Amino acid sequence: MKRRDFMKRVLGSGVLMATSSLPALAEDDPSVFPKRGRYERLSLNYATIHIGLKEPFSVLHISDTHLTAAYPHEGSKKQTLHKSRTVTFGGRQEEALRDSLDWARKYVDYVVHTGDLIDWQSEANFDLVRKYFGNQIFGALGNHEYSPDMWLSDPKEQHVEAYKDLSRDTLAQVYPFDLSFHSQVIHGVNFIAIDDVYCTVTPEQVKRFHEEVKRGLPIILCMHVPFYTDDLWRASRRFWSSKEGERFRSARVDHNSSYKIQQEDPVTRDFINYLKQEPLLKGILCGHEHITVQDRFSPTAIQYSVAGNFQFHGQEILFV
Repeated sequence: MKRRDFMKRVLGSGVLMATSSLPALAEDDPSVFPKRGRYERLSLNYATIHIGLKEPFSVLHISDTHLTAAYPHEGSKKQTLHKSRTVTFGGRQEEALRDSLDWARKYVDYVVHTGDLIDWQSEANFDLVRKYFGNQIFGALGNHEYSPDMWLSDPKEQHVEAYKDLSRDTLAQVYPFDLSFHSQVIHGVNFIAIDDVYCTVTPEQVKRFHEEVKRGLPIILCMHVPFYTDDLWRASRRFWSSKEGERFRSARVDHNSSYKIQQEDPVTRDFINYLKQEPLLKGILCGHEHITVQDRFSPTAIQYSVAGNFQFHGQEILFV
């Protein structure tokens, strides 16, 4: 039995999707970069996580695709968002996702998507999720998954668990995994995905994480919003700063940023402090900031934030 066929058979519902199960996609338009390599427009970063495995395997980690589709029959809010947000994200998000998955089928074993696959909820966006991932999309949700109509929503979006409850049932029909917490063991590595889209975790998530730790396996944590580190903040400010001269001041650490809630919420703060001492944690995969940054989180774990897939970004991570 071939290695990838074996992987497909052993894969259950969880974080990772075996690339052998990805759909076969049409060839690229030869008029785009006609004299370059087929996948050369993909901007891929490469990393290795050393665990001590008997058999190495690889993962394509992508995040923040921000699909902005809407069918003509969907309401005026959806049409307004389709026009404005497609301009915001360049209009090539589906192409970027297609290229990423097609590349993954050829060169890696699994795919992880860490949120904001869609920019807001629409029938068309949900159908794109089903088209490209079918019943085997794995990873974590982003804050945009919970947005029915973004700033046009009524009630307005609130960054609390109760707001998520308004659309959990809808999302559960599109993303066939436990939206809050789920895990999958691959080659002796426990991939755990949690929903932290508003920068916080819940007591129930912490409880379930501790149950996973009891298995004694190395852990890779997958989530949308990264945990605050000084260097991640510096990189984020350099990327997002728009005022002239602000980039040169952005080396300053600002603990009053949007990440402050991670230290203000006692459950989240204690969970982060615990993780920094947990030797089984070997890495964190995340997105949200639209930049690729690797930064030390704990003595045993690097946090890998990947730039926006809508800009053809991704990162291949080799586990050895």
